[in-house]
Amino acid sequence: MRPAYFQALNRICRLSLSGHRLVHSTPKMAEEYVEKLKKENPYYSKYQDKIAKLREVSSDEVERRVQQKNQNDRVARDADAARSFSGKAPKAADAARLPQAKPKELNDILKLELIQDKSSDEIGQLWVEYFKTKDSVSAVIPADKYRALVANTEKYPTFLLPLPRKDGYEFVVVQFAGNEAHFTALINYQTYKENAPECMTMIHYPELADSKGIVLMVAEYDNTSLDAREAQCLANEVQLYYCRPDERRRNLLEQFTTRPDSFKYQDLILALEDVQL
Repeated sequence: MRPAYFQALNRICRLSLSGHRLVHSTPKMAEEYVEKLKKENPYYSKYQDKIAKLREVSSDEVERRVQQKNQNDRVARDADAARSFSGKAPKAADAARLPQAKPKELNDILKLELIQDKSSDEIGQLWVEYFKTKDSVSAVIPADKYRALVANTEKYPTFLLPLPRKDGYEFVVVQFAGNEAHFTALINYQTYKENAPECMTMIHYPELADSKGIVLMVAEYDNTSLDAREAQCLANEVQLYYCRPDERRRNLLEQFTTRPDSFKYQDLILALEDVQL
């Protein structure tokens, strides 16, 4: 069985994990781990009997326990960061002051005069095909869903999204400003504030909302921080929370924005792991 975070990432992204190769331990790995304990842990001799018993278990079990401890340490660090952040969420005015270049226009990507006679489906296919080979996630959003997203981003301009990683979860801050959404790792936000490097920028183009009933979206990501599956995960979480939030997610948005002291980061992880697609 895959760990919960792999299951969550698989569900939220709707991408197959077939072909993903899990790391298996070997007797050599177990021996190396014990040798490392001897050198680095001054209490090795005190617990030598317990370690000897541990060595009687399979090497896979030794590696599993080491990996579990690493995961627990990572989750604990993220928990501390989330608790610290939840009481200091940027206000809507702060999000509105995010540094932005001149807003990009759809005509810079697709010549509008050349697509006026095409259907929304044909335009959507052109859009997805254009970004297929780039470090990006693209989507075609029904105009009514986009209007719901705008209404929710105005009420909840800043939020925290859990991103499944191989060794646990990482929290990502998303801030909305106009038609753009800016994503940065929580640890970077806490360190650099408004100068934090972005791991992904999402832009919505509403030019065709009235004439074609669609809004085109593209999210370009930094491939040194995210891979395609992780970027898709974040984009899908935005839709879950902002386009069609159920009561549970709306409550989390409301609590994070208006009652941050009572906000619990664990609720975000549970909501992600309970996604049913």
